[in-house]
Amino acid sequence: MKTDVEELSPTRVKLTVEVPFDELQPSIDKAYREVGRQVRIPGFRPGRVPARIIDQRVGRAPVLEQAVNDALPELYGKAVQEQELYALGQPEVEITALDDGKELSFTAEVDVRPKIELPELDTLSVTIDNAKVTPDDVEEYLSSLRERFASLKGADRPAESGDFVSIDLSATVDGESVDDAQASGLSYEVGSGSMLEGLDDAVTGMSGGDTKTFSTELAGGDHEGEQAEVTVTVHSVKVKELPDFDDDFAQLASEFDTIGELRADTRTRLEAARQQQQAGQVRDRAVEALLDQVEVPLPDSVVADEAHRMQHQMQDQIQAAGADWDTYLQIVGKSQEEFTADLDEQARRSVKTSLVLDQLARQEDLGVDDAELSYFVTRQAEAMGVAPEVLARQLAEAGQIGAAAAEVLRGKAVARLADQVQVKDEDGNDVSYATLIGADQAEEEAAEVIAEAEVDAAAGADGAAGDIDEAVAGDEAVAEAEDVVEAQEAATAPADDEAAAEKTPAKTRARSKSATKKS
Repeated sequence: MKTDVEELSPTRVKLTVEVPFDELQPSIDKAYREVGRQVRIPGFRPGRVPARIIDQRVGRAPVLEQAVNDALPELYGKAVQEQELYALGQPEVEITALDDGKELSFTAEVDVRPKIELPELDTLSVTIDNAKVTPDDVEEYLSSLRERFASLKGADRPAESGDFVSIDLSATVDGESVDDAQASGLSYEVGSGSMLEGLDDAVTGMSGGDTKTFSTELAGGDHEGEQAEVTVTVHSVKVKELPDFDDDFAQLASEFDTIGELRADTRTRLEAARQQQQAGQVRDRAVEALLDQVEVPLPDSVVADEAHRMQHQMQDQIQAAGADWDTYLQIVGKSQEEFTADLDEQARRSVKTSLVLDQLARQEDLGVDDAELSYFVTRQAEAMGVAPEVLARQLAEAGQIGAAAAEVLRGKAVARLADQVQVKDEDGNDVSYATLIGADQAEEEAAEVIAEAEVDAAAGADGAAGDIDEAVAGDEAVAEAEDVVEAQEAATAPADDEAAAEKTPAKTRARSKSATKKS
């Protein structure tokens, strides 16, 4: 097989492939068997019809057409592999010549991963927030903790801002009662502004048993936006009482015996939380710094697919919330054109990020093993509220194991990047990413997770790793493509659908430019 490559753009190539006819023979034999099972010819059992009889009764052309369409995916994949290309998405295949007994020629245009030159990671620098915890931070947290343990006590006085009142509400528009604006026994914090406009002014100064009417604009329901007369009746006024900040409170709100111990533990927890925030900032800002340093030509078809995926996902979420698309656009204050432009920009950023992180993973020789993929699936399943084995099977059936492995690999690439860049806080102090995440402890925990997963899989437990392997084994298309967990290339596709595209090209029905010739 001979293959020539023409670069149409930095992200698209055209393959011209010439295939000797003897390489098609296995597909031709298979096509004869398939046609033989489908036709009914007197004197021959289905599947036992000789090739010469099929040529006489059916013709050679249908057999060749079926053979070519059966062989094209494998021939295309072989051409891509020989040329060391990384294809993105489905190819546009066209047969240019089919000379029976001599040669098959076809072309295939496809988007490919662009060449990306990454800078030295240690030349990048990022600045993150300070992690210092002040005494005011500690007191602010403890004050919020006291608020959670506050109690309400009746007050024999008019309501003031910060009090809680029990109220009834009723509204009328043009003298007619509004059914969906009636409520009783509501608890409302005076001054919160969380209900009708004008309610705070109305209830301030009212005592239990008082009634007052005020005008306001209804914020929802059938009469949304209309002026209404609202009557409010106050049944009771209560004040919030905070517990004393002493050892008794420490014992009530925590496992500690003294307020000093609670204060010290609060500081420790806040410092740990700040370090986690810093670690997240390092990762996010390191990726942004890298993207800003790299120019990447983006395949238009991949960007379009990503934009379509993002919009489809948003539409599903909006529909699940019981809203419609026009309502959503009104809420965000955008026209369809503005939304489309923003979505395109987000899709371009997403595709660029994936391509750059995939290149970084290859450059750093990173890989994904069974245990890491199992751990990722288990975490995702927990977040989704489903069993790991169920999610694993769904991923396999949808051909998305490669996408899951790609996410794991990109996460590892981000961690490697964060560990290499120069990091300073706002005060100019050097910060170590490894220190922020507790490298030794993280490695120890990761080792334990991997060991446990391997033991579970070996014991035949219902762990995610075992389920993934079982699901893949049962999915012929994925199994024939390759075991994603063991093959880094399948794990590094820049978009979900593209991962499978290179490895398992669809059986594209070819468009023939030339008439089929008989030898």
